[in-house]
Amino acid sequence: MKLNVVLYHPEIPQNTGNIMRSCVGFHARLHLIKPLGFKLEDKFLRRSCLDYYEYLDYRVYEDFTDFKKQNKGKYIFLTRYGHKSPASIDFKAIDEDIYLILGAESTGIAYDILKENLVDCYRIPTTNKIRSLNLSNCAAIMLFLASSQIEDEEIFNEEPDNFKGKNFIDDLDIDNTNDFYKEYKKE
Repeated sequence: MKLNVVLYHPEIPQNTGNIMRSCVGFHARLHLIKPLGFKLEDKFLRRSCLDYYEYLDYRVYEDFTDFKKQNKGKYIFLTRYGHKSPASIDFKAIDEDIYLILGAESTGIAYDILKENLVDCYRIPTTNKIRSLNLSNCAAIMLFLASSQIEDEEIFNEEPDNFKGKNFIDDLDIDNTNDFYKEYKKE
């Protein structure tokens, strides 16, 4: 089973860049459905994704029909019009590829697509003061919810050894760190 994020007509390069970084972090494939509100070479997109772009697994599609033809699995639609919380999803029970589908920042997912898939539409609960959360925040929430249930050996619960390692803080000698940490310790 593979975890996937699908962006239907994304408009803002910084949001997509942040989602790209989250996809790398959560070992998910990204699917972009045209039209896109930016070019994939956009500097804002690259800046948001930082130096993780080389690890990104992504595909681009002409339209939703093209996407559906090439991708079979469980579609989960995130929309402000959903009637249930994504916290109710039992991701462990899904034995096929999972596609977390999010819409354009200004218009969401086309109403006809939502209507055809109403049973699979979910809404991240919020107050009545906002219409929705930021697109990249929604993607991060959904990736966390799904990955917290799915066992994936690519996801680490502790700092990986190729960075500072799981015992970095445990073994840290505060007295021999740089001045920033010495001042922090005094407070």
